[in-house]
Amino acid sequence: MSAKRRRPSGRGKGPKRGRGGRDHGPSVPPGHPDHPLAAYRELIDDWDAFLEAVQRPEPTVLRTNTLRITPEELAARLTRQGIVTGPVPGLPHFLEVLEEPFGPVSDTLEHWLGLFYMQQTVTGVAAGLLGAQPGERVLDLCAAPGGKTTHLAELMEGRGTVVCADVNEGRIRALLGNIYRLGHENVMVVAGDSRKFPLGPQFDRVMVDVPCSAQGTLRKRKGQLPHQSPGWEKQITKAQRKILERAIRLTRPGGTLLYVTCTFDPIENEGVLTEVLKDAPVDVDPIELDLPHARGVTSFGEETYDPRMAGAVRFLPHHLDSGGLFICRLVKDPDAEPEMADGRTGWHPVPAAFPGEDFDAVQVESDVHDAHRVLEEQMGVRAADVDGQWMRRGTNLWKHSLPAWPAEEWEPGRWRVVAVGYRAIDTAAAVPRPTNDLILALGDRIDERRLELGLDDWNNLMAGRRVEVQDLDGRIVLALDGEVLARAFVRDGVLEHEVPKGRLRWLKAALAQRTEARDAPDHDGTGGGTP
Repeated sequence: MSAKRRRPSGRGKGPKRGRGGRDHGPSVPPGHPDHPLAAYRELIDDWDAFLEAVQRPEPTVLRTNTLRITPEELAARLTRQGIVTGPVPGLPHFLEVLEEPFGPVSDTLEHWLGLFYMQQTVTGVAAGLLGAQPGERVLDLCAAPGGKTTHLAELMEGRGTVVCADVNEGRIRALLGNIYRLGHENVMVVAGDSRKFPLGPQFDRVMVDVPCSAQGTLRKRKGQLPHQSPGWEKQITKAQRKILERAIRLTRPGGTLLYVTCTFDPIENEGVLTEVLKDAPVDVDPIELDLPHARGVTSFGEETYDPRMAGAVRFLPHHLDSGGLFICRLVKDPDAEPEMADGRTGWHPVPAAFPGEDFDAVQVESDVHDAHRVLEEQMGVRAADVDGQWMRRGTNLWKHSLPAWPAEEWEPGRWRVVAVGYRAIDTAAAVPRPTNDLILALGDRIDERRLELGLDDWNNLMAGRRVEVQDLDGRIVLALDGEVLARAFVRDGVLEHEVPKGRLRWLKAALAQRTEARDAPDHDGTGGGTP
């Protein structure tokens, strides 16, 4: 029997659905011979450990935003709230949550402040294996919701350009939310189909995290695989090949690619790579790492694959007590022909005004000057403390640190630039208004018109109850335990918060959890901020 016929199948939708369809799995337990997992038994080094892992919940793990805090400082903050964490072997920026007595760690002010990102342990391996360096040009295809994108931005120390793309508008909104919350200014977001990503300018490194059958996420379904229709295999592998082939063209000669899936199926992993490697100007760069893993396979059932697949790695749920992941690193031939002729790179300085907008450089410079004046006069923030670059788009000034972008060379098509950095200043009002994202990014650099509220007043404000303020009027920022959390406005001595409705629930939940930790009988009463 061939590998293809042994592949689990069921109902589901095609590639537009993304990473797996609905679970219509059998009722038999994962260890039963009739369970679809049995098809992969020959690929699994420790069957008993694998079965035990897939039937228990996956640990909660978070990745420290190292551009804002160290793992040690983050762990100490969480400890003061009764949240116990431990190290993740081999991933120094990650923490495993061992105890969260007052609610999920995602409902903490540390999460609101962008100090960490919730991420599977196994997916935290990928960004490091791509090897992105500060100052490089990096592309992340199929990027939403942003775990690998934001990890790359942090590993690059906020320097260089990270272009990330996704086709699903809902997932792009989640991607934007994470980039803004974490405060990454060197990220450019593009909406578009990765199979048709615009050619021309090339990248030093490309992350190719393709849509797949998502079998590696089976712990979310108590060991049941996400089932797909019989036609899914043909559709998804075709899409995977097209994305990888496009990614190779988008990589500069001598550059690096990482092909990633969260599935066990060799057809989507070694099979796709074997087909692409026949003609593509790339070679496998064998991965060596000091973490539990299995090697890529060179055969499965009656199928044989390129022998270089032994240089790929497979992570199974019992290896890192996480999900499943396949990773293969490729290097493009240094002598390959570049996409652009005449020695051009296609990379240009980011313009002050978004292309097509009716603003000139002088107008944007005036807008930025007004923004600096407001920040200094109202918040005590010097212009030097708001480093980076600015782009005017619509009524907003976007803050970014991209040294260059490729958009000016891209041919018109079904793609669009969604964001460059993050929205920092709203110019529509009579007085330029900083966004909450900029407020959180500036943090303790704001030392004027800053009101410290106690936790009870914060809760009253979030609940819509009246909170009065003396000797202040107009726009201010609000702090708790010495940390700025949000923008607000004082009108006739009454405080009004200016937290967007879409984010209000998260701040309420974080304050409620902080209150519960404070009021716990065996708690010392300190929060996670300044002691």
